[in-house]
Amino acid sequence: MAGSSPTPSERDRADSELKAKEAAEQAKLPYKWTQTISDVDVTIPVPATLKGRDLVVKITKNSISAGIKNAEPIISGEFPHSILPDESTWTLETLPSSTNLKEIAIHLDKANKMQWWAHVVTSAPTIDTTKITPENSKLGDLDGDTRQVVEKMMWDQRQKEQGLPTSDEQKKADMLKKFQAQHPEMDFSNAKIG
Repeated sequence: MAGSSPTPSERDRADSELKAKEAAEQAKLPYKWTQTISDVDVTIPVPATLKGRDLVVKITKNSISAGIKNAEPIISGEFPHSILPDESTWTLETLPSSTNLKEIAIHLDKANKMQWWAHVVTSAPTIDTTKITPENSKLGDLDGDTRQVVEKMMWDQRQKEQGLPTSDEQKKADMLKKFQAQHPEMDFSNAKIG
Protein backbone atom coordinates (compact mmCIF):
# COMPACT_ATOMS: atom_id res chain seq x y z
CA MET A 1 0.00 0.00 0.00
CA ALA A 2 1.62 3.24 -1.19
CA GLY A 3 2.00 6.05 1.31
CA SER A 4 1.54 3.92 4.41
CA SER A 5 3.82 4.55 7.36
CA PRO A 6 6.47 1.95 8.25
CA THR A 7 5.68 -0.75 10.78
CA PRO A 8 7.49 -0.65 14.14
CA SER A 9 9.82 -3.44 13.01
CA GLU A 10 10.62 -1.58 9.75
CA ARG A 11 11.29 1.58 11.79
CA ASP A 12 13.56 -0.34 14.18
CA ARG A 13 15.46 -1.86 11.24
CA ALA A 14 15.86 1.58 9.61
CA ASP A 15 17.05 3.05 12.94
CA SER A 16 19.53 0.18 13.36
CA GLU A 17 20.86 0.67 9.82
CA LEU A 18 21.23 4.42 10.37
CA LYS A 19 22.97 3.83 13.71
CA ALA A 20 25.38 1.35 12.08
CA LYS A 21 26.09 3.79 9.22
CA GLU A 22 26.75 6.62 11.69
CA ALA A 23 29.01 4.39 13.82
CA ALA A 24 31.02 3.36 10.74
CA GLU A 25 31.41 7.00 9.62
CA GLN A 26 32.41 8.14 13.11
CA ALA A 27 34.91 5.25 13.47
CA LYS A 28 36.73 6.45 10.31
CA LEU A 29 37.40 9.87 11.83
CA PRO A 30 40.97 10.40 13.14
CA TYR A 31 39.48 11.54 16.47
CA LYS A 32 36.73 10.54 18.88
CA TRP A 33 34.16 12.94 20.26
CA THR A 34 31.41 13.04 22.84
CA GLN A 35 29.05 15.75 23.97
CA THR A 36 26.69 16.82 26.68
CA ILE A 37 24.08 19.50 26.14
CA SER A 38 26.63 22.11 27.31
CA ASP A 39 30.03 20.94 26.00
CA VAL A 40 31.95 18.83 23.48
CA ASP A 41 35.03 16.71 24.21
CA VAL A 42 37.38 15.62 21.45
CA THR A 43 40.26 13.14 21.86
CA ILE A 44 42.96 12.65 19.25
CA PRO A 45 45.48 9.81 19.54
CA VAL A 46 49.09 10.83 18.86
CA PRO A 47 52.48 9.09 19.28
CA ALA A 48 53.66 8.87 22.90
CA THR A 49 57.00 10.46 21.97
CA LEU A 50 55.32 13.86 21.40
CA LYS A 51 55.39 16.74 23.88
CA GLY A 52 53.01 19.70 24.08
CA ARG A 53 55.49 21.87 22.16
CA ASP A 54 55.25 19.45 19.22
CA LEU A 55 51.56 20.23 18.78
CA VAL A 56 49.56 23.06 17.23
CA VAL A 57 46.08 23.57 18.65
CA LYS A 58 44.08 26.65 17.69
CA ILE A 59 40.58 27.12 19.08
CA THR A 60 38.48 30.15 18.12
CA LYS A 61 34.83 31.03 18.65
CA ASN A 62 33.88 29.37 15.35
CA SER A 63 36.68 27.00 14.36
CA ILE A 64 39.33 24.51 15.41
CA SER A 65 42.63 23.28 14.06
CA ALA A 66 44.66 20.69 15.92
CA GLY A 67 47.55 18.43 15.03
CA ILE A 68 51.28 17.91 14.97
CA LYS A 69 53.59 20.82 14.02
CA ASN A 70 54.68 20.87 10.37
CA ALA A 71 51.98 18.37 9.36
CA GLU A 72 48.40 18.55 8.09
CA PRO A 73 46.00 19.19 10.99
CA ILE A 74 44.29 16.05 12.32
CA ILE A 75 41.07 18.04 12.80
CA SER A 76 40.40 21.36 11.12
CA GLY A 77 37.25 23.25 10.27
CA GLU A 78 34.31 25.37 11.28
CA PHE A 79 32.14 24.45 14.25
CA PRO A 80 28.43 23.96 13.50
CA HIS A 81 27.73 26.42 16.34
CA SER A 82 29.91 28.86 18.25
CA ILE A 83 31.81 28.06 21.45
CA LEU A 84 33.28 30.05 24.34
CA PRO A 85 37.01 29.96 23.51
CA ASP A 86 38.10 31.37 26.89
CA GLU A 87 36.31 28.49 28.65
CA SER A 88 37.67 25.84 26.24
CA THR A 89 40.93 23.99 26.88
CA TRP A 90 43.27 21.33 25.56
CA THR A 91 45.82 19.05 27.19
CA LEU A 92 48.19 16.29 26.13
CA GLU A 93 47.50 13.22 28.22
CA THR A 94 49.36 9.97 28.72
CA LEU A 95 47.13 6.96 28.26
CA PRO A 96 47.49 4.42 31.07
CA SER A 97 46.44 1.61 28.72
CA SER A 98 49.08 2.37 26.05
CA THR A 99 52.83 2.88 26.05
CA ASN A 100 53.00 4.03 22.43
CA LEU A 101 50.10 6.53 22.42
CA LYS A 102 49.11 9.77 24.09
CA GLU A 103 46.03 11.79 23.32
CA ILE A 104 45.20 15.41 22.76
CA ALA A 105 42.13 16.05 24.92
CA ILE A 106 40.14 19.08 23.79
CA HIS A 107 37.26 20.45 25.84
CA LEU A 108 34.91 22.87 24.03
CA ASP A 109 32.39 24.90 26.03
CA LYS A 110 29.29 25.49 23.86
CA ALA A 111 27.99 29.06 23.66
CA ASN A 112 24.41 27.74 23.37
CA LYS A 113 24.04 25.25 26.18
CA MET A 114 20.72 23.96 24.91
CA GLN A 115 21.79 22.61 21.52
CA TRP A 116 23.09 19.22 20.40
CA TRP A 117 25.76 19.18 17.71
CA ALA A 118 25.47 16.88 14.70
CA HIS A 119 29.28 16.98 14.24
CA VAL A 120 32.36 18.74 15.63
CA VAL A 121 33.33 20.39 12.35
CA THR A 122 30.95 21.04 9.47
CA SER A 123 33.05 19.01 7.02
CA ALA A 124 32.63 15.81 9.10
CA PRO A 125 29.80 13.27 8.78
CA THR A 126 26.75 14.05 10.91
CA ILE A 127 24.92 12.09 13.57
CA ASP A 128 21.15 12.14 14.11
CA THR A 129 20.79 14.42 17.12
CA THR A 130 17.13 13.38 17.57
CA LYS A 131 18.38 9.96 18.73
CA ILE A 132 20.58 11.36 21.52
CA THR A 133 19.60 10.23 25.00
CA PRO A 134 20.73 12.98 27.36
CA GLU A 135 22.46 12.13 30.62
CA ASN A 136 20.56 12.68 33.82
CA SER A 137 21.27 16.08 35.26
CA LYS A 138 21.52 16.94 38.92
CA LEU A 139 19.12 19.42 40.52
CA GLY A 140 22.15 21.37 41.73
CA ASP A 141 23.18 22.01 38.11
CA LEU A 142 19.96 23.90 37.38
CA ASP A 143 19.41 27.63 37.84
CA GLY A 144 17.12 28.69 40.70
CA ASP A 145 13.87 29.17 38.74
CA THR A 146 14.26 25.96 36.73
CA ARG A 147 15.17 24.02 39.84
CA GLN A 148 12.04 25.29 41.61
CA VAL A 149 9.81 24.18 38.71
CA VAL A 150 11.47 20.75 38.51
CA GLU A 151 11.22 20.21 42.28
CA LYS A 152 7.51 21.14 42.18
CA MET A 153 6.92 18.72 39.30
CA MET A 154 8.75 15.95 41.16
CA TRP A 155 6.76 16.61 44.36
CA ASP A 156 3.47 16.62 42.41
CA GLN A 157 4.44 13.35 40.71
CA ARG A 158 5.19 11.70 44.08
CA GLN A 159 1.87 12.98 45.45
CA LYS A 160 -0.04 11.56 42.45
CA GLU A 161 1.70 8.19 42.82
CA GLN A 162 0.53 8.06 46.46
CA GLY A 163 -3.02 9.11 45.54
CA LEU A 164 -2.55 12.45 47.32
CA PRO A 165 -3.39 15.93 45.99
CA THR A 166 -0.84 17.84 43.89
CA SER A 167 0.32 21.27 45.04
CA ASP A 168 -2.28 22.99 42.81
CA GLU A 169 -5.07 20.69 44.05
CA GLN A 170 -3.97 21.29 47.66
CA LYS A 171 -3.96 25.07 47.07
CA LYS A 172 -7.55 24.90 45.72
CA ALA A 173 -8.67 22.75 48.67
CA ASP A 174 -7.06 25.20 51.12
CA MET A 175 -8.80 28.16 49.43
CA LEU A 176 -12.14 26.32 49.63
CA LYS A 177 -11.65 25.56 53.35
CA LYS A 178 -10.80 29.21 53.98
CA PHE A 179 -13.89 30.33 52.06
CA GLN A 180 -16.05 27.83 54.00
CA ALA A 181 -14.64 29.11 57.30
CA GLN A 182 -15.40 32.70 56.26
CA HIS A 183 -18.97 31.75 55.23
CA PRO A 184 -20.34 29.26 57.81
CA GLU A 185 -23.89 30.22 56.82
CA MET A 186 -23.47 28.48 53.42
CA ASP A 187 -24.15 24.75 53.00
CA PHE A 188 -21.43 22.95 51.00
CA SER A 189 -22.64 19.40 51.76
CA ASN A 190 -23.90 18.75 48.20
CA ALA A 191 -21.19 20.74 46.38
CA LYS A 192 -19.27 18.91 43.67
CA ILE A 193 -15.78 20.31 43.54
CA GLY A 194 -13.11 19.35 41.04
